[in-house]
Amino acid sequence: MADQLATEIIGKIKEHAEPGDEEITVTTELTSLGIHSLELTEIIFDLEEQYGIEIEMNTVDAWSNLKNVGDMIEAVRALIAKKN
Repeated sequence: MADQLATEIIGKIKEHAEPGDEEITVTTELTSLGIHSLELTEIIFDLEEQYGIEIEMNTVDAWSNLKNVGDMIEAVRALIAKKN
């Protein structure tokens, strides 16, 4: 069961993912959703704006650090906790 933050981030990812029948969960690989560097950058900007955080990583670092949806959720969760 996804919490509110996970649900919001999955929704944001769905806006950029290639349409498909696959349900997006925390274990879904970002690459399987057709999310490439431009989409990933847009998602990161959206999350920064929505949660008032700064994700300090360039796209290359992002791809090497964020393998699946859960990785992205946990990265955002950690930054929100650090901000508060």
